[in-house]
Amino acid sequence: MDTKDSSAVDQLSVEELAAKLEPDLLPKHVAIIMDGNGRWAELRSLPRIAGHREGIKSVREMITVCLELGIHALTVYAFSQENWNRPIQEISSLMGLLEYYLSTERAKLIEQGVRLRTIGRLDSLPASALQWVRAAEQETAHLDRLHLTVALSYGGRAEIVDAVRELLQEAEDGKLQPDDVDEARIQQYLYTHDLPDPDLLIRTSGETRISNFLLWQVAYTELYFTPTLWPDFRRRELLLALLEYQRRERRFGRVLSTISP
Repeated sequence: MDTKDSSAVDQLSVEELAAKLEPDLLPKHVAIIMDGNGRWAELRSLPRIAGHREGIKSVREMITVCLELGIHALTVYAFSQENWNRPIQEISSLMGLLEYYLSTERAKLIEQGVRLRTIGRLDSLPASALQWVRAAEQETAHLDRLHLTVALSYGGRAEIVDAVRELLQEAEDGKLQPDDVDEARIQQYLYTHDLPDPDLLIRTSGETRISNFLLWQVAYTELYFTPTLWPDFRRRELLLALLEYQRRERRFGRVLSTISP
């Protein structure tokens, strides 16, 4: 989007932005790196956990907008493997916040028809948090209006390592030959094996890197970076990202001819 077009769009109301969306050009799967919670809190002289609490409101709004627009899948990066290196007190607060979210939002997710699933090396989670996660997954397993995937204790490289381990185990069991291995076979062993790859990946807070998120899956994903901190990323910001997405020409390595035959 050029500067002139961007400036014009920035002046539009939320309702006008929504009216500009073309349903046939919307992504089916949106992934989000929810970055900037700590900085949001620090700018307000608040403890970092306050930013994470505020960020829950943004997650709620993303779910609502996706449901309204008919976006089928939403995947959010909540806690990476690298995040275990944070101070113990912050990790404990984050795990407590996870349990709070699942306990307070589960009924709403069921009411909205949202299936919750988690991906990552979940055995690293504290027993109490893992219990809440498994209960929420079980209670929403039959729902399909929106597939909400939360990446917890997740790393893209670790996901690929886990897939390779399963492939090697199949080979050791005599169920797999080298010629059987192709992209489709590897896809079957990824955490997201039953989801389409993301069409759009959004990262908030001004950082412009993938940070070990869905490394295999984002091979042809459109990337959208915004300086907006995650707690401030709400309906308007998502609509702007979707408008930018629908302007892009997705070629998947092909050259699309503009010359009529």
